Amino acid sequence: MSANQGSKATGMPKAEPVELQGLVAYQEGAIVSRVVVQRNGGTVTLFAFDGGQALSEHSAPFDALVQVLEGEAELVIGGKKVPARAGQWVLMPAKVPHAVNAIQRFKMLLTMVREVDTGA
Repeated sequence: MSANQGSKATGMPKAEPVELQGLVAYQEGAIVSRVVVQRNGGTVTLFAFDGGQALSEHSAPFDALVQVLEGEAELVIGGKKVPARAGQWVLMPAKVPHAVNAIQRFKMLLTMVREVDTGA
């Protein structure tokens, strides 16, 4: 495989610029996601939320970093409402309940960072 071909492990071409917003499309009444990088150390996933869509409250065992690419969302982190719009980043800490609500159509890049236990 050449350096610029995509692979199932990454979901995007290697060593080439990519317009993130174009990798996932809005779908009426739905949330669309696409994993673009999946490794032992973490994952990077693109999401496109139609207006009014939501991910209900849940928690993860590791930190999650949200980067809003388009539109506007309301995150609820540990019961606190956190508005976020295009160009902003929000850290959702590990083990803290959180939810995502689409105020309008929006796209986000979600980076999940897993801690690697070195046994030290």
